[in-house]
Amino acid sequence: MVWTPGQTGRFLDHAVHHPYYVLLHLIAYRGLRRGEACGLPWWDVDFTRQSITITAALVQIGWRAEFGEPKSEASGRVIAIDTATTDVLATHKQRQANLQAAAGDAWIENGLVCTEPDGKPLQPSHLSDAFHAIAEAAGLPPVRLHDLRHGAATLMIAAGADLKQVQELLGHSSIAITADTYTHVLPELARETAEAAASIIPRGQNRKLPPAA
Repeated sequence: MVWTPGQTGRFLDHAVHHPYYVLLHLIAYRGLRRGEACGLPWWDVDFTRQSITITAALVQIGWRAEFGEPKSEASGRVIAIDTATTDVLATHKQRQANLQAAAGDAWIENGLVCTEPDGKPLQPSHLSDAFHAIAEAAGLPPVRLHDLRHGAATLMIAAGADLKQVQELLGHSSIAITADTYTHVLPELARETAEAAASIIPRGQNRKLPPAA
C-alpha cells in the first residue's frame, strides 16, 4: 500500500519541524532506502550539481547500527535532486552547524547529514519510530517507512518516467524487479497514455459509429 500524493504531502507537512525531516523528505521525494538515508554523509551531497551519491548504508543489526556498503552493486548510484530538496538540505545543514556550535566539544563529528542530537549516527529504528508517530498524528492510513520509498517510485511513474529511470532511481539490480514491484501502477498509466494519444488525432463530429441496426 502506498499513500496518495495528497496523503504524502500531509505527512510531510506534519513532519516538517521534526529533527529527522530531511531524511523523510529524501525518502518521499527520491526513494532512498532507510539505511541509505541514515548513512548519507555531507561529502556525498553536491549542491552545485543538485545530486547525491549513494556510497554507504547505515544498517540496523539487532540493537546496533553498522555502516556497510549499499545493498547491491546497482544500489551505489547518483541521484538527481530537485530544487526544493536541495533547499531542504541546505537549510538542514545550517541548522546542524548551529547545533554543533552550541554543543561545542560535546559534539561527536561523523559528517552525516542527519544525526542524533549529540552528533552520533542516527539509529535507523529511531527514524522508523518517528515516521509511524508522525503518520499516526496526521491521521494517515498505516504504512511502513519502506512504503514511502515505494510512493516515490509510484509518483515518478505517474509523472511519466519509464521503468528504466525508476530502476536507476531506486538502485534495483534488475529492471525485472522494478517491473514486478510496480506492475499495479502500469495499467492505470497505460490507460492515461492511451487517452492522451487518442486526443492528439483530430476528429470531426462524426467520430462515433452509427448505432447498430
